[in-house]
Amino acid sequence: MSKHICTRWAFDLASWKPTLSQLSQAVALIQPEERVRLMKFHFIDDFLSSLIGRLLMRKYVSTCSGLELHQVKFARDVRGKPYWVREDINGPPLSFNASHQGNMVLLAGIIGEANDPDFGIGADVMKIEYSGGKSLAEFFRLMNRKFSAQEWKHICRVEHNEREQVKAFMRHWCLKEAYVKELGVGITVDLEKISFSVDTTHPLEEKVTPLVGTSLRCHDKPMDNWHFEEHLLQEEYCAAIAFRNCLPPDHGRFKFLRIEELLVTSPESELEEVQSYCRKALLKPYKRSQKNKE
Repeated sequence: MSKHICTRWAFDLASWKPTLSQLSQAVALIQPEERVRLMKFHFIDDFLSSLIGRLLMRKYVSTCSGLELHQVKFARDVRGKPYWVREDINGPPLSFNASHQGNMVLLAGIIGEANDPDFGIGADVMKIEYSGGKSLAEFFRLMNRKFSAQEWKHICRVEHNEREQVKAFMRHWCLKEAYVKELGVGITVDLEKISFSVDTTHPLEEKVTPLVGTSLRCHDKPMDNWHFEEHLLQEEYCAAIAFRNCLPPDHGRFKFLRIEELLVTSPESELEEVQSYCRKALLKPYKRSQKNKE
């Protein structure tokens, strides 16, 4: 299996309190249809998460292609997955995926050889918490058909306290999401038949290299053309990357980017329609949890 260059970026929304100027620079980079979609979010948390995801995708394509950020355009395929609308069909193929939850936004991207186009990448991030109204045991009962018997055996190990059970649950869910996001079908497959054996060689910890020994069986068949990375981005966020028909030459950690690395100044950011759009967005409320943190 050929090796591919992999990029792993993350952004912590807690590090950014957007100003009108910064938001205008960001909005000026995205397409009109993306602006329409973003404005439909009720909470500014969701608005900013999705916006950063789109900026990460642009930075990634710009870095790989040499195009300016404002020249990068995206569309969605029949599976609903964003793809780069490229003019140079002779360049190397790219696969990338963005994900966000809570304060965390991430992108994983991989670049291949022109003669090796059949590969892909999926990524997901989950906050390691359970905030439902029911007991954890009742929540697990309701989610029973989403996991294989082997997965439940690991999640509910007797040596796991409640926090460790939640962490094990989120690790498995994150892996399943990353896998189906690369397939581009969403959570519409029989998740009970997608069974992960997570890497238990050492604990999943922050600031160390990711776990890479996780394996997958679908309908009890080994999926040897898939490889996985598990990361702990912060103490409360786990992330997973699914690699199909590709293998990164190294298993590095996610690099956290600053907002300044995603923006460029442009005349369009000064347009009244952009400024008006951003003023309206800044009036959106934060979620209650965010307010409590502040």
